[in-house]
Amino acid sequence: MTRVEPRVSAFQALYAADAVDTEAPETSELGSRARGLTEGTLEHLADLDREIAGAARGWRLERMPAVDRTILRLALYELRHTDTPVGVVISEAVEIAKVHSTARSGGFVNGILGELAKGASAEGASATEASATERDGDQE
Repeated sequence: MTRVEPRVSAFQALYAADAVDTEAPETSELGSRARGLTEGTLEHLADLDREIAGAARGWRLERMPAVDRTILRLALYELRHTDTPVGVVISEAVEIAKVHSTARSGGFVNGILGELAKGASAEGASATEASATERDGDQE
C-alpha cells in the first residue's frame, strides 16, 4: 500500500458521510490508518470546521465544494493530531484535490492549508518562547 492510499480511503469515507449527512460512515472495510484518519477527523469535526472557516476568507464552509471541504478537514486533522510533516500533508491534500475535484481546487486547498499551517507555526513558536521564558525565570 502506498503512503497516499490510506488518505484517499479516508477521504472517500468522509466524503460519503458528508454526502448522506451521517456522522458514522462505514469504516470496517478500511485499513487501520485510514480508519484512524476517518474516525479522528469526525471526532474533531466541529473544531476543524471552525478553523477552516476562519482561514477561508470569503468562503463559508457550507458553500465550499464538498470534495474540497472534505480534503481540508482530513488534512487539517492530520496537521493537528498526527506527527506527519506539514509539507507531506499539504502536498498530498493538493494531489487528492487535483485528482478528485476541479482544476482550481489544488490551489484553493493549498492556500487554505498554508494559512492554517502558518497559524500553527506561530502558535508553536509562541508556546516555545513562553516555555523558554518560564525555564529562564526558574533559573534566577
